[in-house]
Amino acid sequence: MASSIGPYTVDVVIPCYNEEGVIPRTVVEVLDLVRSYLARPDLGLSSFRILLVDDGSKDGTWAQIAALAGDNPEVVGIKLTKNYGHQAALLAGLSHVEADACISIDADLQDDPHVMEDMLKGFEGGNDLVLGIRSSREPDSRFKRGTAVVFYKLMSFFGTTAIPNHADFRLMSNRALEALLAHKEVNLFLRGLISTIGFRTLLVPYKRKPRHAGETKYSLHKMVALAIDGVTSFSVTPLRIISVLGAMVFAFSGVIALYVLIIRIFTTQATVGWASTLLPILMLGGLQILSIGVLGEYIGKTYLEVKRRPLFFVERTIDRTIVRGFGEAVSHPVRSRRLRPVADSADRKPTG
Repeated sequence: MASSIGPYTVDVVIPCYNEEGVIPRTVVEVLDLVRSYLARPDLGLSSFRILLVDDGSKDGTWAQIAALAGDNPEVVGIKLTKNYGHQAALLAGLSHVEADACISIDADLQDDPHVMEDMLKGFEGGNDLVLGIRSSREPDSRFKRGTAVVFYKLMSFFGTTAIPNHADFRLMSNRALEALLAHKEVNLFLRGLISTIGFRTLLVPYKRKPRHAGETKYSLHKMVALAIDGVTSFSVTPLRIISVLGAMVFAFSGVIALYVLIIRIFTTQATVGWASTLLPILMLGGLQILSIGVLGEYIGKTYLEVKRRPLFFVERTIDRTIVRGFGEAVSHPVRSRRLRPVADSADRKPTG
């Protein structure tokens, strides 16, 4: 059965950080897979590109990306000036998308690339968002699975709209991508933004696969930082919790004060002790420090948003027709065709 939406194009965005042990296999597998889709009469795919974004890797990742881009006309290499983090690297790739739809997937291929077929069919069925949902995480360690459960429960508790077991494996139509890139936020939590833009959405379950090489780039520290970004970007619940705790402590202090006053006036059992003085001080001091920390987190986020600093700089872009040097600065998500280089370190010239 032919596609109901006519011929369309797709860009596959793959952020990479220190992935020299896996990127050649990843690109070959994705290339072979998507090329096979071109010959499928039941799919309307007419052409595609693979956008490889090097997020300031310290190994040979960029050299491999450059070689792959030189050997394959469908591959485009995008090198950032330094490590900006996974979310910024993903956004850098998305801002260079020029196709009718785009698919984002991690370089380790733990997210099964064969699911892209279901995503394309979902797109042809009229869905603007097709989200990959991890139905099984058996290859992950028990610690990773446990922290993931805690992560999504905390997101839900604090009112964040992140979809459980959905990371960054998704298809977005052109108009959904435009809506996502219309957000001007510096503090990025893309999987939270995705659930706020609306549009018709389809969830596609899949089983997570083992990593072929290398190690996960999401350490416990980065997971905690991502959770903090998610909560503070989408919820004021922590501030409300502080208000409730403050009211509870005030009420508790009033009850204790009344109790002490009654004991002092109506009995002879009043005892002067260090505990009655020290413990309230420690409790209130700890609560105040915690409250100041939470308030500081929100103030810090506001400070970063107000400055509007660029989210990333692109040092070099390679495809089969053009090489661009340093000069692409992005202060907020915009499409690549709208970027205007502020300086060039290399003249544009054909590479083929």
